[in-house]
Amino acid sequence: MTTAPGRSPARTLITVAPTGAETAKADVPTLPTTPEELVETAVACEAAGAALIHIHVRDSDHRPTLDPVLLKEAVVAVREATDLVVQLSTGGAVTDPLEQRLTVLDADPDSCSLTCGTTNFGDDVFLNPWGFMVDLYRQAQECEVVPEFELFELGHVHALRRLIDECGLPYGDKVHVDFVMGVPGAMPGTPQTLLAALALLPAEVTSWSATGIGRTHLPIAAAALSAGGHLRVGMEDNLVFAKGQPVTHNKELVSRAAELATIMQRPPMSTEEARELLGVKERRAR
Repeated sequence: MTTAPGRSPARTLITVAPTGAETAKADVPTLPTTPEELVETAVACEAAGAALIHIHVRDSDHRPTLDPVLLKEAVVAVREATDLVVQLSTGGAVTDPLEQRLTVLDADPDSCSLTCGTTNFGDDVFLNPWGFMVDLYRQAQECEVVPEFELFELGHVHALRRLIDECGLPYGDKVHVDFVMGVPGAMPGTPQTLLAALALLPAEVTSWSATGIGRTHLPIAAAALSAGGHLRVGMEDNLVFAKGQPVTHNKELVSRAAELATIMQRPPMSTEEARELLGVKERRAR
């Protein structure tokens, strides 16, 4: 790990996941699904303390899509409007075919998600077989894109160990993981589970964050900060700010995460600090 045992990083990487692929625009009209809404969200969340944005793209009917033109347009638009690290989801929707998910890196993001195994996902199955994981990892190395290894299960931690052994380190030689916790059917969003997962991490891991889905959002944020981790928040993962109070903008979740991190004396990282933490290649026009 990048910090000595028992010490936390001085600052906190805050990732915002503003949209996702599961929530319908008709059900949540404030969900940012258009290009204009995505850029406005990115600008506001950067100002609130986010340093990385995890993007799912929607089409003109607000449906999840992996259309290569729309992916590229999203990357370019957010990169032009902000200094955020731009990360594309390679998970898409759970129904997206594996071969289409392997085309995401053609959009030239700074980073991409790489889920380390198949998992139950509510009533569905999120498919990530071993061969697909290896193909995506090697493609990310070739494209000089930094993967974020998403871990939904304790077994995914072991799969990460296997990936590193077979494929080597990612581009930039940093290994950043995100624990996605509280998905129905996957590992529970509890501090005890988070600590168990941390104990299994390979020595090559240089940084980690945690995501609590739904009502596990705040407990996991508090546990992650206490254990020296970073945070992912956003309407992809949580639509309720407090009991009876829906989230109306992703910046609300980012601002609260930034406040929590600051109280813990680990204020939000700048985008430049995040790029150094993750080993991101410079793709911005200068």
